Amino acid sequence: MPLQLEIVTPERRVFSEEVDQVVCPGVEGELGILPHHAPLVTTLGVGELRIRRVGQEEYFAIAGGFLQVRPDKVIVMAETADMASEIDLQKAEEARREAERALEEGFEEPADLARARASLQRALMRIQVAERRRHREGPRQRS
Repeated sequence: MPLQLEIVTPERRVFSEEVDQVVCPGVEGELGILPHHAPLVTTLGVGELRIRRVGQEEYFAIAGGFLQVRPDKVIVMAETADMASEIDLQKAEEARREAERALEEGFEEPADLARARASLQRALMRIQVAERRRHREGPRQRS
C-alpha cells in the first residue's frame, strides 16, 4: 500500500503522488516514513528529502517547515522545496558565492548574519542535490 505524498511551499504544490517511502531531514536527524507509520507532526531542517517509488529514487532540496504523517498521507510543508531536476546548478553556485561574499564582509546585525548563513546552507543543499542527480544520470551524450 503506497503513501500519498504532498510537498507544498507557500508559493506552490511541488509534488503530489503516491510513493513507497519518504526520507526527510528532521531537525535532529533523518526520518524514514513507510506505509502504516504512526501519526506524527514534527519540524524539518535543511537537507535532502528522498522518495522511493517503483524502485526509483527522486531527490528534493528542502529548507525548514513541518512534516505531518497521517494514516493515508504524508504532508511536507516546507519553506522551500526544489526537485533535483528543477535545480539550476549555475544559479545555485552563484547563490553560494554571493552568500560566502556576504559572510566575509561581516554584519552589524545578528539577524543579517543568520540570513546569510541560511542562504549559504540552502545554496549548498541545492548544489548537493543537483550534483547527486547529475552523478546518478551519468555524463550526457552529445549529439
